[in-house]
Amino acid sequence: MAMIRTARFTTDAAQAGEMLARRAELIRVVREAFPGLTEARLARLGEDSWVDIWRWESAASMQTATAGAHDLPETAAAFALTRNLTAEDAEVIDER
Repeated sequence: MAMIRTARFTTDAAQAGEMLARRAELIRVVREAFPGLTEARLARLGEDSWVDIWRWESAASMQTATAGAHDLPETAAAFALTRNLTAEDAEVIDER
């Protein structure tokens, strides 16, 4: 069953462009290193608030990537621009 990781965070409005570039690079590297990331969506909630939703094809692929991503320098670079990070994992039950 597919899984979704939803992260909420803030970043300084002045750093939004840099955050977007680092996020794009992180997604590229994660997809190369860990198969199973099928979708990544980012939405702005306000000037400095964001919600980032990554969809994985399975719990196993998400768990493997989550464990291994800590070792990627791109992960540290992307998260260096964030504050107040929270994350939730959810199993996709119904899609229409």
